[in-house]
Amino acid sequence: MSSQVIQHNNVIPLETRQSIARRYHRVTRAINQEFWNSASETAHSLYVGSYGRNTAIDTSDIDILVEIPEDEYNRYTYTRGNGQSRLLQAVKNAIHNTYSRSDVRADGQVIKITFSDQMKFEVLPAFPQENLNGNVLYKYPDSNMGGNWKTTDPKSEQKAIREKNNSSNGLLCATCRHIRMIRDTSYTSYHLSGILIDSFVYEAIKDWSFTHENVDSSIQQKTYEQNLLDYYNQISFNGLLPPTLAAPGSRMGLDTSKDWNVLGKILNKMA
Repeated sequence: MSSQVIQHNNVIPLETRQSIARRYHRVTRAINQEFWNSASETAHSLYVGSYGRNTAIDTSDIDILVEIPEDEYNRYTYTRGNGQSRLLQAVKNAIHNTYSRSDVRADGQVIKITFSDQMKFEVLPAFPQENLNGNVLYKYPDSNMGGNWKTTDPKSEQKAIREKNNSSNGLLCATCRHIRMIRDTSYTSYHLSGILIDSFVYEAIKDWSFTHENVDSSIQQKTYEQNLLDYYNQISFNGLLPPTLAAPGSRMGLDTSKDWNVLGKILNKMA
C-alpha cells in the first residue's frame, strides 16, 4: 500500500497533548485523594476510548477510566435506590473540588467535564476484575433504567490496535484518524462511534501495510480506498442489513445499527 494514499495523519498537536496530560493528572489525583487516600497523579487510571487507542484527532473527546476500590462496588451495589447514580455523583463531587470553575456533570455512565477552552473529558469510574485468562476487565456503572453494571475491556482493545498498527507500519491508526477527519468535517449531523471505525478498519486492512511499493498484484489493480469500500460492501449483506462486528482484542460485540450507513457514506466519499 503506497505511503502516499493517506496524506493526513491528523495527529493531535504536542501543545494540546501536554494540556490533556496536565488535566489527566489533576483528575487522577482528585480521584485518588477521594477514594484511595493517595496523592498519586498516575495510579488507578488510564486513557481509554479513541485517545487510549491512539486513533483520536484534535476534535475528539478525551476518555479516562478511573479505578474505584472494590469495597465501594459492594456499597453502591447494595445501597437502596440507584447505586450507580450515587457513585457517579460521588465521583463528580471529587472532580468538582479540583475543577470548581469548569462544567462538571454526571451523565448516564460517565462524568463529563467541559473546560474553558472547550476541551472535553469523559471520566468513567470502574472496578477492575481479573478474569480466568488473567486479563483485567472493568465493571462500570450505568445509571439509566434504574441502574445496572456493565463490563469493558479497554486494555485488550488497546493491545490489539497497537500490535496491528505496528505490523501495518502505522496504516491502521492513520486510516482511523482519516475517517474521523471526514466524519467531523463532512458528516457532523450523523453519529459514528470511534470504536466502530477502529473495529471496521482493524478487520478491513487485513495484512496491508504502508510501504513505498505496492504489496501485491490484487491491490495494484485498485486504490486503497476502493479496497476499504469493497470490504464494507462485502460484509453489508448487499446493503440490506448492518453486519455484526466485534471490538479488536476484547471481541465484545458492537451495535452497528445506527452507525453503519454513515460509515458507508464516508468510504464512498474516500473512494
